[in-house]
Amino acid sequence: MADRSKSDAEGPGAPATGDFGRRVAARRAYLGLSRRDVALRTASAPGYIEYVETHPGSHGMGFMLRLAHALETTVDELTGGTVDLPPGVGRAAGHPQLVELSQKECWMLVGDHGIGRVVVSNQRGPAVYPVNYVCAENQIAYRTSQGSGPADAAGKETAFEVDHIDDAFSRGWSVLIVGEATAVVEAQAIERLEQESGSVTPWAGGEKDLWIALTANRVTGRRIVTGEP
Repeated sequence: MADRSKSDAEGPGAPATGDFGRRVAARRAYLGLSRRDVALRTASAPGYIEYVETHPGSHGMGFMLRLAHALETTVDELTGGTVDLPPGVGRAAGHPQLVELSQKECWMLVGDHGIGRVVVSNQRGPAVYPVNYVCAENQIAYRTSQGSGPADAAGKETAFEVDHIDDAFSRGWSVLIVGEATAVVEAQAIERLEQESGSVTPWAGGEKDLWIALTANRVTGRRIVTGEP
């Protein structure tokens, strides 16, 4: 695109953009601006604003500053400069609604595998541990090691939580699964879990030779639905 000056060219020092285009489009829509409006405010072409919103990449600081000013925000907000902060620090979106999810929707969101949080309680008190999990047949299963915190769930009613937070649009969902957790000791069941887990390995590394399976007896979920980004 020819409307960028040399001072705006990409190069060392240009900020990383992450979901920059998505944030730009959301902010523009929130302000009720067209791409032509933003182009006039940034001294660029409407076609380039469309390119910025739909193609990943880096942009020069001069253009970024003009764009942030045009959208009445900051470069940090547009580039996701707060992504290392705990999720949820952004402002609430316009007209948010908290919607209850069906069990079918909950299992669809949890998916086949991912990262979740298991709640355990032992002599030291309650604790929450993030673990890699696999999901099959109304069960959540994760691999851990003997004597570890997540292993303390065995033989107890346990809660398991999975969520996703989208700071760019101030929305997200959360699923809570409650049920009896047991240590998997049958060779055939362990083999099945090994096959289902595939390439899913604990991020923490180390020897993880104990499978814990949680059979769900209660599944609930909620989603924040927003009218505006």
